[in-house]
Amino acid sequence: MKVIMLAAGIGRRLHGEENDQLPKALLRFGGKTLLSRHIEILYGLGIKQMIVVVGHRKETLLSEALSTIASIGAPENFLQSIYNPRYQESSLLSLGVADETLRAGDDILFMDADVLYHPELIRRIIQSAHKNCFSLDREFEQGDEPVKVCLRNNRIIDFGKKVTNDFDIIGEWPGFLKMSPEIAFNVADAVQSHITKDIKFVDYEDAMRDVLFSMP
Repeated sequence: MKVIMLAAGIGRRLHGEENDQLPKALLRFGGKTLLSRHIEILYGLGIKQMIVVVGHRKETLLSEALSTIASIGAPENFLQSIYNPRYQESSLLSLGVADETLRAGDDILFMDADVLYHPELIRRIIQSAHKNCFSLDREFEQGDEPVKVCLRNNRIIDFGKKVTNDFDIIGEWPGFLKMSPEIAFNVADAVQSHITKDIKFVDYEDAMRDVLFSMP
């Protein structure tokens, strides 16, 4: 299994449109950056390679990543970085530069880089018997910003920031998704379909939603 982690954003909601602040993945909690925590947890769970999409202050972010890799004794090839030159436009474009990885035929764990979580959450996703699975947080504050997962009769019926369908269960999606090679390939197709339409400021969740609603 490989990890695709998006860490290219400028932290628009936290710091505003124009800023030179540290990426959110470099925020510290308990003395460690989020990025360091990700690397330690994923390597400890047996992940073989972590592909990080970078953009805003990429040199600072990669320096932290390489320092963490050295400190835990992970091989240098554990981390691969991909630069998104259009990182200020949309998260969809950041996922788009990982197209080759999505199509490589590997199981994929998709992750946002700006999330603090208990390691048990990631362990359960990685070791789940389900080839494709979302994480779901039922205790969240409603609003326009949280990405939501809606279920009815134990099936996902809606996904995104704005949901309209009737549901039995709703929760916030923290930004973690395990994908089989087939679903990862389909997500890659959906991402490229949106990119070719040249729609700026589109979130990658829109492409994932397309794939969900194309499934039987």
